[in-house]
Amino acid sequence: MEAGLQPFGQTGFSLPQIDSGHTDLGESQLMRPLSQPLHELPPVDLKLQSHAPILGSRTLQWAREADCSAFAQSLATLPALREAHIELQGPLGAGKTTFVRHLLRALGVQGRIKSPTYTVMEPYEADGLVISHFDFYRFADPREWADAGLRDVFAAPGLKLSEWPDKAAGFLPTPDLRLSIEPVEPAEARLVTLNAFSPRGVQLLAAPLPA
Repeated sequence: MEAGLQPFGQTGFSLPQIDSGHTDLGESQLMRPLSQPLHELPPVDLKLQSHAPILGSRTLQWAREADCSAFAQSLATLPALREAHIELQGPLGAGKTTFVRHLLRALGVQGRIKSPTYTVMEPYEADGLVISHFDFYRFADPREWADAGLRDVFAAPGLKLSEWPDKAAGFLPTPDLRLSIEPVEPAEARLVTLNAFSPRGVQLLAAPLPA
């Protein structure tokens, strides 16, 4: 819901933690050779990436997980989402992976939704839409970017969702939309800031919310 409006209810916003014992963790499914040798790839312009102008902003308050789910369902209805790159920022336990799971379910992804905490990327497909979910929390070796073919993935059509993008700074293209999720009082609530960096991102800012 928009900041300042009354919360939907009092149910606690419980967000799961991911650890090495999580049953959804799996082997990486994206280990193919890059189409070009690493030394032939053009460098990312870090100055442009870090200083991309914000074209629009929006602030939301999620009082509970149902609010997170409602926003994900609304976002899933927008055609602009199908080719978007969305970054998710926030501390551990803020709810980044929880939001991604609600969004994937809203897009029609069936079966187990794995966390890419240890695999960097998990691919999905729903109704002809290719979706790539990234978690760069443990990203440390630039060779991993080339070995996993991630540049090719970001150049291909489809939806890209990136958690912990700061860990891969210098490699990721500028996102269309960035969600910054911040835990606030009461403990289960979240303050969400949305920043758009492209015309597509501005379209995503217009996702309608429940009254």
